[in-house]
This record gives sequence, C-alpha cells and structure tokens, in this order.
Amino acid sequence: MLVVEQDDVASGTTSASTRLIHGGLRYLEHGELGLVRESLREREALLTIAPHLVEPLRLYLPIYRGARRPRWQIRLGMAIYDLLSWGKSLPRHRMLSRDALLERLPGLAAEGLVGGACYFDAQVAFPERLVVENLLDAAAHGAAVMTHTKATRIVVEAGRVTGVEWREARGATGRVSARCVINAAGPWLDRVAASVTGAPPPVALVDGTKGSHLVVAPFPGAPTSAAVYAEAASDGRPFFVVPWNGLYLIGTTDLRYAGDPGEAAIDDAELAYLVSETERLFPCCGGIAERVLYTQAGVRALPRTPNAAPGAITRRHVIQAHREARGVYSIVGGKLTTYRSLAAQVLARLARDGFAPASTIAVGRERGDERLPGAIAGRERDALQAELIGAFGAPCAHRLVWTYGRIAERLLSDAAARPELALPAAPGSALLRVELVHALESEWAVSLIDLLQRRVMLGLGADFGLDAARAAARALVELGVWDAARAADELAAYRRHAEAHRAAAVLSAATRADAI
Repeated sequence: MLVVEQDDVASGTTSASTRLIHGGLRYLEHGELGLVRESLREREALLTIAPHLVEPLRLYLPIYRGARRPRWQIRLGMAIYDLLSWGKSLPRHRMLSRDALLERLPGLAAEGLVGGACYFDAQVAFPERLVVENLLDAAAHGAAVMTHTKATRIVVEAGRVTGVEWREARGATGRVSARCVINAAGPWLDRVAASVTGAPPPVALVDGTKGSHLVVAPFPGAPTSAAVYAEAASDGRPFFVVPWNGLYLIGTTDLRYAGDPGEAAIDDAELAYLVSETERLFPCCGGIAERVLYTQAGVRALPRTPNAAPGAITRRHVIQAHREARGVYSIVGGKLTTYRSLAAQVLARLARDGFAPASTIAVGRERGDERLPGAIAGRERDALQAELIGAFGAPCAHRLVWTYGRIAERLLSDAAARPELALPAAPGSALLRVELVHALESEWAVSLIDLLQRRVMLGLGADFGLDAARAAARALVELGVWDAARAADELAAYRRHAEAHRAAAVLSAATRADAI
C-alpha cells in the first residue's frame, strides 16, 4: 500500500477541527441516529486504543429562555444520546438547575438562563498525532508513505485503473502501478477525481463548507476543566468554547466555500461573530478580540447537497465507485471520530468488488481494536514518565508522555545512544533535539511547519511556536541536518504560515530576530 499526501499529513481539515471525538449531539435533530450511534461507538474505541491522545471531556450546555432548542428538547436529546451510547465508560448526562449551572460556571451570562445539561464526550488535543500514529501503524504493516507529493493523475487504461502518477514538491516525478486507488483527498477530492478523465466530473461529489476557530488566551469566567456547548443568539447555530492546550478554542462557523481549500482562512465577519457570541455567553471575559492569539480554518468535504443549509448537510460518509474507472473509489465526507469504521467499510467494499481477499475484512476487524503505537495508560504511563523525568526533567517529561505516549521510549533510547540529542534545542527550550531528528527520520516530517505544527506539537502554543521554530532551526544547523540557508528559508516560511493564521499580535510581540 502507498499513501500519497500532497502536503503534510493532517495539514488540511484535520488540523482545523474542533479537536473533539464526539457522537454529534446536534445530529439527533436531523434524525441521523445511525451516525450518532456509530460515532459514540467509535468514541469509546478511541478512548481505549489511544488513551494518551483521547481523553474524556465534560461539557456544559446552557439553556436560555427563548432559545431555538427548549429545555424539554434538550432533555429528550440527552436521554437519546445516553441510550445510543449504551455500554459506554463515560458518565450519563445530568440536567442542572439555573443555580447549579451558575455554581459550576460562575462566569456564564445569568440573564435569561433557565438551566442546562452536563454530559461527556472526548477530546483529542492533537488530532495531528492521531493521524501520524495511524500511519506509523500502517507503515509497520508494510505501507509506504510519501508526504509533500501530489497525485497528478490517476492512470486508467481500458476502463480500469492501472496506476498513479505523482510529483514531489521539489520537482521529482514518478508513477506507481495500482489495481485499486482510494481517493481520500477530502475537500480536494473532485480535483483528484478529475484526473481520471482529464476534466471535472459532470456533477461534483463534494460540497465544501468552511469552519473557523479562534484560539484565545485564558479569560475571566472561562471554564477551566470543561467545555461549553452553546446556541448562538444571532442564528441559533451551536458553537463551542473548549479549554485546549492551556488556551481556549472557540468555534466553529459553517459557511459554503468553493475556493482553494488550501487558502481557506477566517474572514472578518466570522471573527466578529465568534467574538460577539463568546462575549454574550461570558459577559465578564474582558474583550475576546484582544485575546485572540491566532485563528484556524478548514474546509469540510461534505456530500454534495446543493439546496441544503450548511449545518443540515449530513456528516455521513459515502464510498463512491467510479464507473468510468474500475478500481477507483472516492471517499466523500466523513468525521474524524468515525475514521476507523470508514476504513473497515472501505475494506469490505474492496473485498466485495474483488480487490481484496475476504480474509482482509476478518484481519481488519481483528486488528481494529488494537492499540495505536503510542498507547499507554495507568502504571505503565507513570513508569515511563518517571524515566523521562530522570532523562529530561519533569516539565518536559509530562509533555512527552502526553504527546508521544509509548513512542517516547524511542526518544529515550535515541538520546541515550546519541547524547547530543538529549539536549534542548536551545537553552531553556521545552523542545528536545531528539524530537526533531526522530520526526525527520521516522515520521515523514520535512519542513519546520511539519515539525512544529504536526509532530512535536509546540507550534500550537500561545506564541504559535515562534520561539520553538527559532530554536529548532538553530539546532538542526548545529546538528548538520540543515545548512544556514535552508534554516533561514524554513523560518521565513514559518513566519508566513503564522501570518496566514492571523497571528499578527503574536508576530508583532516577537522581539528577537530570526537569524540563525
């Protein structure tokens, strides 16, 4: 198996998500009980197979007088949600009075509040690492992975797929033979599908909707260990305020989007919408606009539904076989939460169509509940953290065990074998040299953006990783991995990436030069 990724793994929609593993409570109002049940089942599985990345998250849902979803409807929805998640490990919901909710969330707007609900879903702080670990698992079972490589053409001969042509970002080209191709390009899906015939399909398969988030500094009245799931006063759309990575993630929006998915960015209207709704919900927050550190935006690849409101388009996935090219399948839609069940359904379809032996399904099911490479919990995690403390110190050890899990054992062994890698990337830096080398050699990272934003995960802090970027570039020069010119180019690209995420306040606050 070969995985071809045009940019870096998890660099598109995944990295712009609300970072939740959830059943989709709001899907109940659209009658999608099957999707909710599937999502809740997968939530439970991910809590088991990736306990270092996926953790339970308490959510509060406030109910205000005159809201589009009245208290009785919320109560009914919560009861159905619990029913559909039978066998779960998380607590059941609780309905709360007005006073009980304000006791838990004293910063919440009190005017018009009639009560609320408390329930549990799960959070994946770093879905980027979840994707990386799935690829590590695939590679351990024989898959090859090519990042920064674009699939330029799906080759079809006599109505059957025979291969894929590709081009690396630095110009190299090639072709690989294939009996079967899975087009899982997300919002780029129609562009990849067009390469089969050389022209766009007569009917697009994907409807793109843009979702944007604000990442803000902690503010007065904000919940410290639970998320808030609220109804926007202006349009009734649900949105989240989620504690995340020592900061707060606020979103999301849902707007039709037909542009280049790689250029999706929050606009001023979205920013104003999220700011005003958050300030309405938390009146004592002291001005959210001034607390915005950076923004995130991505495009959902939803099944084409021309006349539906964006929020009403199904989040189900569709496996589309291409009649003009036997062996080509496009995956339309889908949720981060249900990626495992989607993969199992793809395997079943390939077996049914003769592209995989029936035993593949049995093997897939058997391995479906195997833990991811970094999975670790309980006493084993505590023992590993103790080893990491001995090698790198307590603050660094905590971050490593919750970012890499068991994979941190590899960092320990590499640092022991090469003592120069045990050093921080720069004096006082939380980043270790061994992390950089590991990501470049074993996790398909290529650029500074790959390293900071999707491997070591220090690019998502309050300063958007600018300090870590300078430290990483300098360390890689000192290690002889990059020359000074390459490091300078990477730093410039990282700064442009920060600008694209509207991290202007962060950039203007940076006082040190980017010189290596």
